[in-house]
Amino acid sequence: MSTTPTPAPDDVRTLADPDTPFAVVDVHKALRNIDRLAERADRLGVTLRPHVKTAKSLDVAALMHDGAACPVTVSTLAEAEAFADGGYTDITYAVGLDPHKLPRVIALLRRGVTLRVLLDSREQALRVADAARDAGLAVPAQIEIDCDGHRGGLRADDPALVPIGRVLHEAGCLDGVLTHAGESYFAHTPEERRLAAANERDTAVAAARRLRAAGLPVATVSVGSTPTAHAADDLTGVTELRAGNYVFFDLVMAGLGVCRPDDLALSVVVTVIGHRPELGRIVTDGGWTAMSRDRGTAVQPQDQGYGLVLDLAGHPLPDLVMSAASQEHGTLTARNGAELPELPLGTRLRVLPNHACATAAQHRGYHVVDSGLAAADPSAPVVQAVWERVTGW
Repeated sequence: MSTTPTPAPDDVRTLADPDTPFAVVDVHKALRNIDRLAERADRLGVTLRPHVKTAKSLDVAALMHDGAACPVTVSTLAEAEAFADGGYTDITYAVGLDPHKLPRVIALLRRGVTLRVLLDSREQALRVADAARDAGLAVPAQIEIDCDGHRGGLRADDPALVPIGRVLHEAGCLDGVLTHAGESYFAHTPEERRLAAANERDTAVAAARRLRAAGLPVATVSVGSTPTAHAADDLTGVTELRAGNYVFFDLVMAGLGVCRPDDLALSVVVTVIGHRPELGRIVTDGGWTAMSRDRGTAVQPQDQGYGLVLDLAGHPLPDLVMSAASQEHGTLTARNGAELPELPLGTRLRVLPNHACATAAQHRGYHVVDSGLAAADPSAPVVQAVWERVTGW
C-alpha cells in the first residue's frame, strides 16, 4: 500500500502562501490523538476500528498503523472503494444499507475486500440474503442495535432481532451486531460518559447474547463513539471499538471535556478582509462554506459560535470568536468585555471548528503542518504536504 503523501506545490511553502480559506491538519497533534486512543484500546483488550468518515483521507489513515492497512469503518461506499484501492481489505460500512447499492458491495467483495454492511429490518436482510445467493458469496452483515439515540437500529429485546439474524445466518451472512452511543455527544460529565459507555456495551452484549441463545453465531460485537471510546473502563463481551472524530477532535469534544482545545488538529485558515469598528466586528473571507453551519457548541455551557480564533502560528487570540457566518464572510467579535485586537487587512488567522467532520467536508484536502518541528519562521508554519480527501457517496 502506498502511503507517500502528496508534496506541497512549489508555490506553497508556508501557511502564508495558499489562497484562503483552506483546511490545515497539524500532524503532530493528530498523531498524539491517535496514540492516545490506540493505547486505551490495547488496555481494554479490543480491536480498534477507526471511523475514517471524519478525515476521509488515506494519508490520515496511514498515520494509524505506521502506514499499514488496519480495520476501518466508513460512512459511504465511495470511502469503501477509495480505501480498497489503497489496500484496505477489512471495512465496515456503518450506515443502514440501501439495497440499490448491493451491486457495489458485491463488486468490492469480489475484489477480496471483507466489506460488512449494516441493517435493521427483515426486508434489508432478505435483500442481502438474495444478493448473496445470486452472487454465490457471503455478504457479511451486522444488525444495528439502538442503545440510546433512536436514529436507527433495533432494541436489544426487539422480537424481530432473532428472525432477522436467522435470515442472515441461513444465507451465510450473519457477522454480528453494532451499536453507536449517539447520545454521548450530550454527556457533559465524566460520569455521564462512563455510564453512556457502559450502556453502549451492555446493550450490544445483550443483543449478541439473545442471538447466541437462539443458536446463531455472533463473531463481532462492535461499539463506539468518540466520547464513549475515551470513557469506557470495561468492554467485556465486546470485540471491537469504533471512533472517528478523535483523530482531529473539535470544539464540541473539548466542550464535553473529552479533549482540550490544544488537542484540536484541524483548523481553517482565513484572511481579514474588512473592519466594522462601529459594530465591534472584524470580517474574514471564511464563511459557512469554509467552516460549515454546524453550531454544536450552542447547547453547551460555553457557546463557541462558529469557532475559536488563533493566529497563523496556532496561538489562541483570547476571547476572539467567529460569532456569525454568511456564505463567504465570517464575523469575528470579542467577548467577556475584551477589546477587539488590531488585525490589519490581509492578516491570516486560523479558526478551530465546532464539528471536525462537517468542517473537513467543506474542503478538497488538507495542508499539513507539524507543530512538533521548529519552524524557520514560527509565525508562518511550513506546509509539509497536501493530502487529498475522498468525496462523494
